[in-house]
Amino acid sequence: MKFFTFPYLFSLIFLFQTPAFAQDAVPTSAALSKSGDELLFQDIPTISTASKYEQKVSKAPASISIVTADEIKKWGYRNFGDIMASLKGFYSTNDRNYGYVGSRGFGLPSDYNSRLLLLVDGHRYNDNIFESFYTDEGFPVDVDIIERVEVVRGPSSSLYGTNAFFGVINVITKRGRDLGGANIKSSYGSFNATKTSVSAGKRFSNGIEAFLNGSFYNSDGNDHLFSKEFVNPSANNGLPTNGGFYNHNDGEQAKKLMGKVTYGDFTLEALLVSRKKNIPTAPFGTVFNDPNTNTVDQAYYYELKYDHTFDNQLNVQSRVSYNYYDYAGLYPFLDQNTGNIVNNNDFVRGQWWRGSLEATKIFWSDHKVTFGGEFQHDYDQFQTNFNQLGNSVTDTQVSKTGSYRYAFYAQDEYSITDNLALNAGVRYDFFSIFGDTVNPRLGLIYNPWKATTFKLLYGTAFRAPNQFEIHGILAGLEVNQNLKPENLETTEFIVEHYFNAHLRGEFNLFHTKVNNIISPVKIDAITSRNQNVGNVNSNGVELQLEDSWDNGFQARLSYSWQDTEYVIQDTRLPNSPEHMVKLNLIAPLWKDKVFLGFENRYMSGRKVQPKDIGHPFGKVGDNVISNLTVFTRNWVKGLELSAGAYNLFDERYFDPGSTDHIQIGIQQDGLTFRMKASMDF
Repeated sequence: MKFFTFPYLFSLIFLFQTPAFAQDAVPTSAALSKSGDELLFQDIPTISTASKYEQKVSKAPASISIVTADEIKKWGYRNFGDIMASLKGFYSTNDRNYGYVGSRGFGLPSDYNSRLLLLVDGHRYNDNIFESFYTDEGFPVDVDIIERVEVVRGPSSSLYGTNAFFGVINVITKRGRDLGGANIKSSYGSFNATKTSVSAGKRFSNGIEAFLNGSFYNSDGNDHLFSKEFVNPSANNGLPTNGGFYNHNDGEQAKKLMGKVTYGDFTLEALLVSRKKNIPTAPFGTVFNDPNTNTVDQAYYYELKYDHTFDNQLNVQSRVSYNYYDYAGLYPFLDQNTGNIVNNNDFVRGQWWRGSLEATKIFWSDHKVTFGGEFQHDYDQFQTNFNQLGNSVTDTQVSKTGSYRYAFYAQDEYSITDNLALNAGVRYDFFSIFGDTVNPRLGLIYNPWKATTFKLLYGTAFRAPNQFEIHGILAGLEVNQNLKPENLETTEFIVEHYFNAHLRGEFNLFHTKVNNIISPVKIDAITSRNQNVGNVNSNGVELQLEDSWDNGFQARLSYSWQDTEYVIQDTRLPNSPEHMVKLNLIAPLWKDKVFLGFENRYMSGRKVQPKDIGHPFGKVGDNVISNLTVFTRNWVKGLELSAGAYNLFDERYFDPGSTDHIQIGIQQDGLTFRMKASMDF
């Protein structure tokens, strides 16, 4: 195991030590009086995602994490993958095309994040082809306009349906009132990476509130990465390989535009993201080091939301939206018969509209009931693949389908006594492609003392096979129309305790069983097929301590252990780390003007899927990644500056390659830098 002891030992001292200069700000545990109790429970954060209405984290039927805009600045997060990698139980991987996030030992390579549900301001974002989202620059909103991120761990299909398998992530963006004018941000970093972002927002006296943001990102990419599998030209069909080094084909560009207008109970929101990524890793048997290999993704939506609370405290919310997604991939390969390099082209397009209606009301003073329904019409689910040489197009395959889904759900939060509550919910979903499913969730939440909460949770979830998995005809993939939905069952026990008004601890113990898990399986050297590969059992423990003082000091230390294995094979899942340790610190260096953000993450080694039939599992080693950010503000009114060093000690590490790659591991970036400036007007 790599050496990482000192930062975590130091953090334990930091967490439990109350500095002299902080004692006046908050009471110690020994001095926590009735007024201290009141302070404690005023400061417990609230969340709206877990139950679809606002409640304190201690009352939510799940393990919760919240990341604020202030933390995003001080820890210098560059993209959404950075945010998720900092949270207990989660980890990020990247195959140098897309960014992915794993949860509690489940992070099968190239799963396109389809086992997590992403919401943007409560809007369901996952597309209708891959049921995906990405954590790189293809993430739908720029991290600079995120007000807070709410992460709900565990199965949430009882409220949210498919994709809410291992959790729900709700990204809440800034409003006009949060800006109150205009802002320009600009950053420059390693690999000639630049980003410019412009925002404007205001709440007007006539009741209209508006917010608009646009950003552009460009990077040349890393030209100093190495792949040992391509040292020999025979791995590239005899074509040159530059000694296994990638060469000028890791670039990336992204454009994002978001706007929303609120008047009274109505909000109109629109979002557009477009991203192009050059691919240096030669997936699907393509030519290594060909600069033409790339993918382009684009998505947008328009949503109208109505949210009103009546005099009798009945809250009604309704949403209707139009959604669009397309993807194009270009993969050059060598035609063995002609000796020509032929471009294999992927293209998919999805269009759908979605409507929902839900209501929440308190009955008999001790029952808070939520009920609702949803309908989604996937009227355009188009996929095609063809080869092109000059103006000649051959081997064209087309899949053009459509589907629909609808659901009804209900939930009751029953306050049995002042310190005991039962949260019970159930949802019925119908999918035209496979039929119906019913998923419950039960949570017993007990507060024997004001500072301590026990949660006993049970829930099931499902993930419907998506159109890509069923009808996928893209590069290197075979159709499989016999796929079954994945089903999950989780039991979890949680203890949350406030040692004093600023030090909080959490303990999680969980058991998860997944049936009919879907994963790509190698058919031959370049072809895969998605299959139900069997059942998976997962057992895990998570521990976390977090501390925060009014003077700006903040610390978080977490440990995660997960044992996630195929039942029949009795072997760990690919890309499933057994141990993760994470440390996050924020320290004010100069009053309220200069802050130091430090992050240290340890991840144990991970298995890699076999690269061909009959081949054994591979493995990538463990790694320790440290990031350091200096953030300063208010030297000039409205001006914020930051400088960050990422992978501070230049760790050479790899993420597992998928069945799409011949590489065991995909090398990640070493030491990189970024400087950023932000100005309010």
